[in-house]
Amino acid sequence: MLKLAVIGAQTLLGRELVAALEAREASIVPLSIGALTVAEEEGDLVVFAPSRLLLEGLDGLILADTPDMDLLEGFPGWILDLRPEPEMRIEAMPLAGSWPKGVKSLRGRPALELVLALLPSLLENLGEVGGTHLRSVAWMGDRGLDGLVEQTLAVLNGEDPDLTKMGYRQAFEVVPVTPVAGKGRLMEVRVPSFHGDLLILQIRAAEGKTLVKKEALPGVKWVDSVPSSRDVAISADLLAHLDLTADAKAAVLTLGFDPVLWGVLRPTMRVLDLM
Repeated sequence: MLKLAVIGAQTLLGRELVAALEAREASIVPLSIGALTVAEEEGDLVVFAPSRLLLEGLDGLILADTPDMDLLEGFPGWILDLRPEPEMRIEAMPLAGSWPKGVKSLRGRPALELVLALLPSLLENLGEVGGTHLRSVAWMGDRGLDGLVEQTLAVLNGEDPDLTKMGYRQAFEVVPVTPVAGKGRLMEVRVPSFHGDLLILQIRAAEGKTLVKKEALPGVKWVDSVPSSRDVAISADLLAHLDLTADAKAAVLTLGFDPVLWGVLRPTMRVLDLM
């Protein structure tokens, strides 16, 4: 049985990680990033203040929030950085398979990268791919949830929202983000919802080929109508809808997914061999 600590277990992401890992029979030490507040001490999840003593004998650490980095100094096990903004100098977790041998630290990948990696398992004869990513604020965890709530209340009260937490205006706004030149053909649009991302892809078949729909993998569900963000938020599956042209040389593929589940929980279980 893996012996792990989740640092930042009092956060939304940390609570989700603890629940998912305990369901896989891992032994979890839920830690805060510092001294606990009364509310955290009285919460549903019992969380402990971090100390080197509590890290002794553990196989690995998972970062859901940023601790005092001195705590990690000299830790002999592995470290998985799943914070919304991880250390980019650390190697990213693999798109498939388990933890690479000889690697001490990995960082998480955006859910978008992990979902796009599924395309060859959904359609045969892929050619060009472009489209739009409707991105909810779930990837920010508590900061996104709190920021969206606070901005919404401010707008309803006729006030200008405070942008400190999120860095941009989100409540009742749709915010297009211009793609970086040379970084692909996807436009990101930030939408005022917490859970439920939608990826709307325009796909062309490879030269001389036609697109062929494959059987859904475990965790993926083909649906008969285009999913809404609400459909996605209440589904544990990645929802996929395909609209093929008559000659099957092009299609619109809509993918709906929970970015926490597909960007954090499922890949974490995979790299730790807990799937």
